[in-house]
Amino acid sequence: MMESNKIRQAFLDFFESKGHAIVPSAPMVVKGDPTLMFTNAGMNQFKDIFLGNAPRKYPRAADTQKCLRVSGKHNDLEEVGHDTYHHTMFEMLGNWSYGDYFKKEAIEWAWELLHGVYGLPAERMYATVFEGLEEDGVPFDQEAYDYWLRYLPADHIIRGNKHDNFWEMGETGPCGPCSEIHFDLRDEAEIAAKPGREMVNASHPQVIEIWNLVFMQFNRKANGSLEELPARNVDTGMGFERLCMILQGKKSNYDTDVFQPTIGRIAEMSGKKYGEDRKADVAMRVIADHLRAIAFSIADGQLPSNVKAGYVIRRILRRAVRYGYTYLGFTEPTLCRLVPGLVGQMGGQFPELKAQQGLIEKVIEEEESSFLRTLATGINLLDGVISRTKGEGKELISGKDAFELYDTFGFPIDLTELIAREQGVGVDLAAFEKELQAQKERSRNAAAVDTDDWVELFPIRESVFTGYDTLTEKVRIARYRRVTSKGKTSYQLVFDRTPFYGNSGGQVGDIGMIESANERIPVVATEKENGLIIHIVNQLPENPAAEFTARVDPEKRQAAANNHTATHLMHEALRKVLGAHVEQKGSLVTPEILRFDFSHFQKVTPEELRKVEQLVNRSIRANYPLVENREATKEEAEKCGAMMLFGEKYGDKVRMVRFGSSVELCGGTHTGATGNIGFFKILSESAISAGVRRIEAVTGEQAEKVLYAAEDTMRNIAEYLNNPQVVQAVKKMLESNETLSKEVESMRREQVAQWADKIAASTPERHGMQLFATQTDRRPDFVKDLAYNLRQRSPRLVFVVGSVWDGKPTLTVMLGDEITACGVNAGAVVREAAKLMQGGGGGQAFFATAGGKNPDGLQAAIDKAVELICNQLN
Repeated sequence: MMESNKIRQAFLDFFESKGHAIVPSAPMVVKGDPTLMFTNAGMNQFKDIFLGNAPRKYPRAADTQKCLRVSGKHNDLEEVGHDTYHHTMFEMLGNWSYGDYFKKEAIEWAWELLHGVYGLPAERMYATVFEGLEEDGVPFDQEAYDYWLRYLPADHIIRGNKHDNFWEMGETGPCGPCSEIHFDLRDEAEIAAKPGREMVNASHPQVIEIWNLVFMQFNRKANGSLEELPARNVDTGMGFERLCMILQGKKSNYDTDVFQPTIGRIAEMSGKKYGEDRKADVAMRVIADHLRAIAFSIADGQLPSNVKAGYVIRRILRRAVRYGYTYLGFTEPTLCRLVPGLVGQMGGQFPELKAQQGLIEKVIEEEESSFLRTLATGINLLDGVISRTKGEGKELISGKDAFELYDTFGFPIDLTELIAREQGVGVDLAAFEKELQAQKERSRNAAAVDTDDWVELFPIRESVFTGYDTLTEKVRIARYRRVTSKGKTSYQLVFDRTPFYGNSGGQVGDIGMIESANERIPVVATEKENGLIIHIVNQLPENPAAEFTARVDPEKRQAAANNHTATHLMHEALRKVLGAHVEQKGSLVTPEILRFDFSHFQKVTPEELRKVEQLVNRSIRANYPLVENREATKEEAEKCGAMMLFGEKYGDKVRMVRFGSSVELCGGTHTGATGNIGFFKILSESAISAGVRRIEAVTGEQAEKVLYAAEDTMRNIAEYLNNPQVVQAVKKMLESNETLSKEVESMRREQVAQWADKIAASTPERHGMQLFATQTDRRPDFVKDLAYNLRQRSPRLVFVVGSVWDGKPTLTVMLGDEITACGVNAGAVVREAAKLMQGGGGGQAFFATAGGKNPDGLQAAIDKAVELICNQLN
């Protein structure tokens, strides 16, 4: 049996022998392309070449690409774990031609590799070709059909429709007819009963597509029409996991050595045996799959969060935790303990896993712990919903309640179904789906953008950026388009050359002006998309074909450049103060402020922050000049010790920026010398996720404002205290307050004791309990102390007191030992009673509290609590 690592290497070696450059996988998290959050196909990193926006570096290439398909058009998430071949993160083996070879070689080499190198039998292989589509003006792919006839019989070549045999990356973009290769894994008896050609693209788990040869020759425009690409290209993608399944003689991807080591560890940790229980098996497959997606995303710089790509990763992680919790009994963080095994298995091909292992483990552990707490909270809330549903005589939890648990508290709908079913009720799924679709529609409407096709005035290969050397440039508009969002129309302009920096690498884009003989039009933002620098304006020039002068706002650019350079200096200082483990995990650079996210596993102390500030300001005073090399190779940069970040895709040539001993690879704009920064001041330091901290800071004029504000505050405090020695005066005030607090606390304890004496003396024991139930205007903490005082006096105590403080009702229930011994639970009582004041709460068996929204319901809540307790005692 060929091991998976050898299968991958055989593919790369084969195409290297055919003259292909073997390129590394691009990061799985996409940057600089607003149409994609994640790399979902092998061709993503070559998109600019296919569109003609970037020059080709080599005529042929091959690689194994990390891909993630959990959003947008390519969304396999709900199938993952339930079938044998769907995954979130997977490897795509691919080979490409950029205007070099086309259908003949692509088909010939695919056959040679599969049949000649891997030894797959021809009688189990089928090829599909595009049947053509009249409305698109694309004919039947006779050329591909004829080439396949050289290797396969005619009954193994199948005509496919647009859905199966016309590949499109999205609604717009590169596309073209494709030829899929399918393999029949079924037993001989099944094949004899029904030939494989009838099972191709019929969703049979053992008759599967393994390789797609895309003949990319068109670009789908926004209006739906097709235009020829500058050159005919080949883009192929073969599922690595499926290939391993076939070559290792398995019927499921999960039975290969790609997943079995992880599944074995999961089985051992759960005490269950894989293959004995279907639900447990699904859970193990889900965890084994999702672990890879989560780990690789974190390694590539994407942390779980509540927005965009971070939300997708959090959703995947929580799905894995949920399956482990529900079907494997994992109530403690578990995924994080599987990371070392994954690193050992895949770290050789993907070194970013090994380099980021500590961060990956820490982030996953924190996310698991957080969601397990969410599950526990959700179960308590769901218990209340089920109790109310039954109390109202209903058999279904309302869609509104189920959706609130899902949307507000993050409680999964399928877990709601499971728990509800166990307690004899169902869920109104139709109403839930209606609520969910309404929310999705609101989100779609909020994010809806109507983008026209580009109007091309003349062709360009790429936007030439001149902004490192000048802030003013003579330019011409090469293409433009109209964009409408939220009822507002703007225009996007692409120049042949530009001094405007496009928003990327954490640095916001420039603003400024374009001028012609007759017009002055503000540039309100500059973005970067698919290798193009895009200038946003609110009005289209009267004559787009005219020559313009582009002028960057010099003050904004200088301020942003100062902050960007300060970010580099701070990065170096953090590594000196905290250690070499510190690595950038995100940044934001604007003219006003800089923000820097970095890996570190504990709070940075005030003393450490002060050292960082001192080191940065020392570098500023040293006035180090900018030393840059815009044409450095990666090898040269490595020799110079330049910082290289995981999750970034570097080209063959990189820009190396040096200020003193700070050396980084960076495409942003920087100040000419560190002295221009003036002064550096940290504003805040905080945690943004497990193992990642954030610092916000300012420089120059903004830093001056911070110091002036601090001086003004100290002066105002001194004037208020009528004492210029502020520290001594505050210390004296605190000492005085501490003395007064002790006196007040002593008086409060006396009042509690006195009131408790009166209650104990005036509340006789009746019906086996000493009941005290009333409303009071006392503070909730006073009521609590009173309850504990009385409990020490009476084992038969039933204390039910309501109070309203700051307009909010609070209910307190305290029970003596003999009352709780009878099975009465204060937490359960208070949860049910609190509903009458539109609230909720809980606590221990002997003591519980609840808060509410409706003070008018407080007396009813008190009465309900007493009723519940008495009923249980009787």
